[in-house]
Parts: sequence; C-alpha cells; structure tokens
Amino acid sequence: MDRKELIAYNIAELRKYLGLTQSELAEKLNYSDKAVSKWERGESLPDILVLAALTDMCDLPLDYLIEDHSGEKLKPENPHKRRNHIIITLLSVALVWLVAILAVVIIKMASQFFSSGWIIYVCALIASEIVVLIFNSIWGNTKLNYIIITVLMWTALAAFYFIFPFAQPNVFLLGIPGQIIIIFWSTLYFRKNKKQ
Repeated sequence: MDRKELIAYNIAELRKYLGLTQSELAEKLNYSDKAVSKWERGESLPDILVLAALTDMCDLPLDYLIEDHSGEKLKPENPHKRRNHIIITLLSVALVWLVAILAVVIIKMASQFFSSGWIIYVCALIASEIVVLIFNSIWGNTKLNYIIITVLMWTALAAFYFIFPFAQPNVFLLGIPGQIIIIFWSTLYFRKNKKQ
C-alpha cells in the first residue's frame, strides 16, 4: 500500500471509529460528502489542517495517518482532552474576573470616591469573550466563532455607549454593517470549505 492509499485507509478507519457517516464527517469538517468519499478512495487528499482536525477528533497525533495500523485497535491518547480544553477555557475566564475584582477592590481602597467599578466589570466581560474566542479558535468549532464575534461586537458597542457620556444611541447603528460583514464572512467561509 502506497502512502496515499494508506492515508485514505486511515481516514476511513478514523471516520468509522468516530461512528460517523461520510456526510456527518463532512459536516463536522465543513466539506462536502463527495470530498470525504474522494479522500477515502485515495482520489485526493485533504489539506494538513483538515487532517489535523480529524486526528484531533480522535485524540490522536497527526502522524497516525501516515503509519500502517492494520490489525491494531484504535486507542485515543487522552480520552479527557475535550473536557480539559473546556476546563482550561473556564479557568482563563475565571482569571480575567479575578483580576477585575482585585482591580475594583484595590482602586476602592485607594480612593473612596471611586464609584465606577462597573466599568471594570464591563471590560472584564469583553476580555472574557475575547478569551473564549481565542480558545474556541484553537480547539473548538469554527461555526461558534461567528456567534462569539457577534456577541463581542454588540457588547463592545453597548460598553462604549454606557461608559462614554458623549456617546449617542446612534453608536448602535455601527453594529448593522458589522453584523452584515460577519454574516457574509461566515457564509463565504463555509461555502468555500464546502466546495473543497
């Protein structure tokens, strides 16, 4: 079996291990089921990012795809990898809030006239959304990124409106073209990946 056939065979085995049909795997990877079928027949190969995403789903190293595993039972490296990613993300968000609370406490102790602690909490909310976006980009589902970006944009506009006294309600009109851009960007991204 040559290298291309071996990779094709391993892709099919990983799909079966995950208990997915070709169309279900295609949906998870944002590709068409025809593309997955071609990969499994060895007619074409996906790019390295798709191969990495596939091995990540099975908690396997990327080089698993280029090695012969006939007769071996598939064993994940770390069965708790997904849970660990969620815990790391939540700990990072908790750290953002800890820093915000400490900042409010220290500033209130230093100045008794400080009454705008809520501004720090609003900034912590925005920072938390950025942290979630970063970790979701690394480990999560890319479809969620567009929802996170949407929430982040509207939160930032609301924060600007409430923090700055000179801000007019018209500031929310900036969200309309921003939302249109996010929708078109996500549509183009998923169409491009589906064609591949």
